[in-house]
Amino acid sequence: MTANGTNATGGLPPTPSHTVGPFYGYALPFPGGEEIAPLGHPDTITVHGYVLDGAGAPVPDAFLEVWGADPRGNVPAVDGSMRRDPASGGHLGRNGVEFTGWGRAGTDADGHWYTRTLRPGSRGRSAPYLSVCVFARGLLMHLFTRIYLPEDTAAHAADPLLAGLDGERRATLVARDEGRATYRFDIRLQGEGETVFLEYQ
Repeated sequence: MTANGTNATGGLPPTPSHTVGPFYGYALPFPGGEEIAPLGHPDTITVHGYVLDGAGAPVPDAFLEVWGADPRGNVPAVDGSMRRDPASGGHLGRNGVEFTGWGRAGTDADGHWYTRTLRPGSRGRSAPYLSVCVFARGLLMHLFTRIYLPEDTAAHAADPLLAGLDGERRATLVARDEGRATYRFDIRLQGEGETVFLEYQ
């Protein structure tokens, strides 16, 4: 490629059919997908971070799905909260009432993502956590991980997953408290500091 975006033979820049997909920025994201919690709820938290590749560079077109229990530890079973435009059929965003516990968040050009949800409650022996599924260009299979909150340290010791990891690996699953109910959680796809990913059978 040359500086003007054409290749050395004078052709056009690569199109999506010439690069490794799939691409998740089309059709899957929807307005308000990352806004899982109703506005103004007292248990609302914000979790944000970056998706990084093996070299530590941001991944600008990753796509995350996030699930979480409600503050009592119950998995929501309400119908969807999305509203549609009766004229166009397009998405208008969430209705701001039901908490479904599920959302989608894409990364921006800097690899940054965020979601606003309710603080999850404990379920059984597990410490409270958010489940995350990561999709990205070049990943042939999506990746599953969890986000644990740092103030639940006592519960971390009894959590079956965390108890089976050494300290360095365990740390990749625990968000950092930034104050004001905001947490930082970066996802490293590979390399040094790679996030722990789970395999479901």
